[in-house]
Amino acid sequence: MSADAIAAAALWGGTVTRPLTLRENEVFEVAIPQGRAALRLHRMGYQTAVAIRSELWWCGELGRAGLPVPTPLALPDGSLLARLPSGRHASVVSWVAGEALGAAGISLPGPIGEQLARHHALGRLVAEIHRATDAMTLPKDFDRPAWDHAGLVGEQPFWGRFWEHPALTKDEAERLLAAREWLAQRLSATASPQGLIHADVLRENVFVNDGGLSIIDFDDSGFGYRWYDLGTVLSQNLYEPGYRDIRAALIGGYSSVLPLNADEVDSFTLARTLASVGWTAPRLPKDSPVHRSHIERALMMAARCMA
Repeated sequence: MSADAIAAAALWGGTVTRPLTLRENEVFEVAIPQGRAALRLHRMGYQTAVAIRSELWWCGELGRAGLPVPTPLALPDGSLLARLPSGRHASVVSWVAGEALGAAGISLPGPIGEQLARHHALGRLVAEIHRATDAMTLPKDFDRPAWDHAGLVGEQPFWGRFWEHPALTKDEAERLLAAREWLAQRLSATASPQGLIHADVLRENVFVNDGGLSIIDFDDSGFGYRWYDLGTVLSQNLYEPGYRDIRAALIGGYSSVLPLNADEVDSFTLARTLASVGWTAPRLPKDSPVHRSHIERALMMAARCMA
């Protein structure tokens, strides 16, 4: 068991029950006086302390607005973030029960009717988060990354220069550069509002519980195009047999709460597939098959959009 996890749990007056995910952020189930909770050990060098506190503030406000998201649990002194002797930051959030909507690279479970109902509900929930956020007044020191034009297709995208991925052939690099230029033009003319977004609405971050849905893991959240959240959802569904219907259900759920130009959603799906290529390069082992699968997915979506 991680010494940092044990030390962090003790700060909240609790103990570690089990590890949950040991990826970029390490997440553990803990038992604290408030009950069952999730301890996060934030990865070094990704988000600043100010940015993490901003994320926690946002989730707390969403929870107070009645949205189903994990909310921060304070230390005995009232603060939300601890700095450990190792230099890592730790936070604890409320427990979210349920099972993930699905897993990356694995076909969605359940009959198509269930998949459509869940994606309609997910689209609605994403829109409700966006609407609730617009009613908030952010603290003066609020700080989160940017998923705007520069953050997606600028010279230094937030997740890296995807067109320079070392596994790309010359032809593939040229095609991704063309896709970047095409997308840059579309984003310059988009009708999508901008504001705080989750920016990582993946299957594993959507929990099904008691017939409803919750969204977890706001670690990548930031300021950007609102419809990028829908593109992120759809990026994992491109190979589903029911993709067209899933897309329609997601869009229908969102547009039942907020206006949406459905014709632009594919551009944001492309944006996510391109960003994901950049994400893999510095994070995954060189022999990981995810490099190739993400590249091929981005090339496929680029061809579809630019046809």
